Amino acid sequence: MNCLNINKWCFALLVVSFFVLNTSCKQNSEASVLEADVVSSIEIKNEIERVEPMHWWVGFKNTELQLLVKHPNISAATPKISYKGVSIKKVNKADSPNYLFIDLDISKETKAGQFNIVFKFKDGNELTQTYQLKTRETPAADFVGFDSSDAVYLITPDRFVNGDTSNDIDETLNEKTINREDNYARHGGDIKGITQRLDYISDMGFTAIWPCPLLTNDMANSSYHGYAMTDFYQIDPRFGTLDDYRELADKSRARGIKLIMDQVANHCGSAHWWMKDLPFKDWLNYQENFENGGKLKTSNHRRTSNQDIYASKIDKEEMANGWFVSAMPDLNQRNPFMAKYIIQNSIWWVETVGLGGIRQDTYPYPDKAFMSEWAGSIMTEYPNFSIVGEEWSTNPLLIGYWQDGANNRDGYDSNLKSPMDFAMQSSIVKALNEEETWDEGLVKMYEGLANDFYYASPKDLMVFPDNHDMSRIFTQLKGDIPNTKIALSYILTMPRIPQIYYGTEILMNDFQKPGDHGLIRTDFPGGWQNDAVNAFTGKGLSNEQKDMQLYLKKLLNFRKDSEAIHNGETLHFAPFKGTYVLFRTLNDEVVVHIINKNNTPITLDLTRYAEVGLKGKTLKNIITNETFVWGDRIILKEKGSLVYTTKL
Repeated sequence: MNCLNINKWCFALLVVSFFVLNTSCKQNSEASVLEADVVSSIEIKNEIERVEPMHWWVGFKNTELQLLVKHPNISAATPKISYKGVSIKKVNKADSPNYLFIDLDISKETKAGQFNIVFKFKDGNELTQTYQLKTRETPAADFVGFDSSDAVYLITPDRFVNGDTSNDIDETLNEKTINREDNYARHGGDIKGITQRLDYISDMGFTAIWPCPLLTNDMANSSYHGYAMTDFYQIDPRFGTLDDYRELADKSRARGIKLIMDQVANHCGSAHWWMKDLPFKDWLNYQENFENGGKLKTSNHRRTSNQDIYASKIDKEEMANGWFVSAMPDLNQRNPFMAKYIIQNSIWWVETVGLGGIRQDTYPYPDKAFMSEWAGSIMTEYPNFSIVGEEWSTNPLLIGYWQDGANNRDGYDSNLKSPMDFAMQSSIVKALNEEETWDEGLVKMYEGLANDFYYASPKDLMVFPDNHDMSRIFTQLKGDIPNTKIALSYILTMPRIPQIYYGTEILMNDFQKPGDHGLIRTDFPGGWQNDAVNAFTGKGLSNEQKDMQLYLKKLLNFRKDSEAIHNGETLHFAPFKGTYVLFRTLNDEVVVHIINKNNTPITLDLTRYAEVGLKGKTLKNIITNETFVWGDRIILKEKGSLVYTTKL
């Protein structure tokens, strides 16, 4: 072949290649436009009464999604979906004709977008509901939960700050009044109020916030409480909107503060929307009693039946299946549709808001096999996440049973990272309230911490001086300020995740009627316009309140940067002559916590602690900034606690 022919052949090949490439690109481009047009040009329709979850995401490890569809006589319809990557695996009818549960599979290749679900009836009628699959905003690995480096601020939202007075009353809901004189009425605190005071929370040294539930509680009374949910997918309008909640999460995150959501898997409120038309005959426990007007069976609250090898069947049943109280129907998690509903709801909130953790209410009350599945499903999708569960028991054996990694003889693993340490809370209060036998009292604290050998991961337990369901710590300790400081400093230096209830920093109390829940959840002063006392600015606070606020602020901010407290080794010495000493050590940082219950000066022999290796080293008091060189002795001038650090 001569050069001319070769050139002609090469030119022809080039022309053909260009034509093929151009045609292919054009076809791909047209296909992309067509696919985009299918997504963007569909007519948006909302002809179905309720579909939950309202939207979902692509890219989960679990490709299954179950839709709850609620509409009059919807069981007579056949749903159809035409969207690449989404397929209907099964359509499940309920006992009520007004429900369908649709099992979808969302393949790994599915693109985010909108599509219509068409419900076709035999008479030719159709109903259409537009559904959306979203792109996940945050990689799963970036959902980092709370841990021992955090300090959690627990808030009763209705009683903290009223940041938006326009949402105080919602005429569409049952409770339509605001009355700050009534401890069980709504007072008007809301999500915007928390958001407005994030700087205060951050400046105090907290790194996480846990508001009590913010979902709709359309109950006739005490709806401020939050734990009788009547819609699991809606923020209570009196607290704000979903956008308000997302703003709280975003602005918290920007300050290095994690948002923990309080959730309830065990029960709902008796005014929940589904109570008028329950999907299945076993949607609730003891549902037959409820529907037939019979006597409701409430829980016997015998939580030990979860572990008790001798427990009777009736005790186990009444514990797990009984309604928490008569106004809180017990959800039956053994119903597979209920189980999926609860799991998907939790994941929906994690993904929608970008949560930094979940606090699960009444952890031992639901079906315990389900609770393992629930926690496991969440942790599978978010491996760095955290869940704290309420187990109100002062027995470490019961608390430890619920922690992930526990060596339980029955083989049970709840997949729960952080049980709540009610046992330690009780030990601290009992120890500090013992006046005459101070050594024995301190031994209760010492042995309480010594029980850590039983826990799978002690530092992942959540410890606290009090919470929204018990008397304020200042009340429990009989108004003793030095003892209150001891309790707080011990909690903040031990290997735990500490939680502090709002107002503890200003000695809020319930002396008037100890244990009264409405009084425990008193308004935070300064959270309402024209409050005579303002704890945010210090206006009207007593000297004792200001001192406690500053004390806790210094402790928390020191703790925030102390790796020894976050992850250090723990060493403590048995109480001796009314004193108890705890050390936290990591590399060259040592934190020393000295508790002294003596009312008169005492000289503490430091040679007893020689194995720590502090002799000759300079330590600083984190409250006063005074320094001293660790020698053979130290004079403890008064009752209280001292926290020292080698970090100068």
